[in-house]
Amino acid sequence: MSFSYRAVFRRVPPGWWAGGLWSLAALSPLVWSGRGAGGADPGPVAGALGGVRGQLLLVFAVLAAWGGCAVLMRRPWVGSALLLAGTVAYAGAWGLDELLVLQFLAVDVAVALVAGVRAPRVSLPVAGAALVVLGVFAGLRWGSGGETGTASEPYVALTVVVAWLAGRSVHQSRTYEAEVRRQFSERVAAGAVASERLRIARELHDSVAHSIGIIALQAGAAARVVEARPDEARVAMVAVERAGREALAGLRRMLGALREAEGGGAAASLDPLEGLGGVERLAAEAGGAGVRVEVCWEGERGPLPQEVDFAAFRIVQESVTNVIRHAGTGACRVVIAFRSGELGVEVTDGGSGPADRVGVGYGLIGMRERVALLGGEFSAGGVPSGGFRVAATLPVGRGRGGSGPAGG
Repeated sequence: MSFSYRAVFRRVPPGWWAGGLWSLAALSPLVWSGRGAGGADPGPVAGALGGVRGQLLLVFAVLAAWGGCAVLMRRPWVGSALLLAGTVAYAGAWGLDELLVLQFLAVDVAVALVAGVRAPRVSLPVAGAALVVLGVFAGLRWGSGGETGTASEPYVALTVVVAWLAGRSVHQSRTYEAEVRRQFSERVAAGAVASERLRIARELHDSVAHSIGIIALQAGAAARVVEARPDEARVAMVAVERAGREALAGLRRMLGALREAEGGGAAASLDPLEGLGGVERLAAEAGGAGVRVEVCWEGERGPLPQEVDFAAFRIVQESVTNVIRHAGTGACRVVIAFRSGELGVEVTDGGSGPADRVGVGYGLIGMRERVALLGGEFSAGGVPSGGFRVAATLPVGRGRGGSGPAGG
């Protein structure tokens, strides 16, 4: 296992860094005691800790500073107040009339840490308290006439401001990054919902709408011949019953998939197992509705990937449904061609319906979307000799598993 300094740094509580810097700076009076520090005479500074007062202040300073660093991130105001109190007490323990610049850097670190994780309403009072302490120290010294050189407080105050700005910059960067991630997650979720809605809409249109169309046509035919040819009316009503059961099964399947998704489980597939093997059955249903469907198979029939097999069947189903509804003709031709690396599907009719059916419903839109998802080509439009033609080319990857031989 490799050693990671970054992992070690992450395990150390942030406030401890300020406490460590404060403790390191606490050694500076020992170095300065022989020559004076903070404007004090060398003698008093060297013997400052000889009395009980200095020793008590030193103990209080260490406890307050480390206690403040320990609670800094949980309670910023309490932590920063204790750290400032410890810094002031430490200067008093050594008899200094100004705060140690190096030690006050620990306060700067604390200000930056708080500004990096908290809002300005929390971090600004922390920085303001540090500036107030500096101002009070400078005012007391100036008021007593002890100021003889250049004061260090203005420069230390500048470090407090820089520390707050640095922490605030980090806080804004983190906030912006979190917002970007949230928006991205919302867009992904919205896209998934829209995609699922579109998939359900396609299934409703392709399967249920097809069955409803058959029901309407057969019911109308039965109503016209029920008195004159009751046997034909009975056959039509049987077809209505069969189409109704298919529509009901499709609705139940889709509702079951939606309930599974709402329950937190994986959404059940809406795609039926039937592919091009159902074309002959589809042709028989269309014949019962008054449209003869001629099915032509070209090329060597073989297994197809399930998504290609299903998409091809849906294209044929929707195209035949459009012929029944809009073409005004009694026949159409379906050509399914197996070529090298691709599958061709073509449905043509010689009807007298609208030459441009692109704007009729959502059937052609759904077919175009299915083909585009599989990386194929799609075209639909009138033919010069009259009628309408739908053609699609679907790529078939080599070596991919199929759903069984196409066509059953």
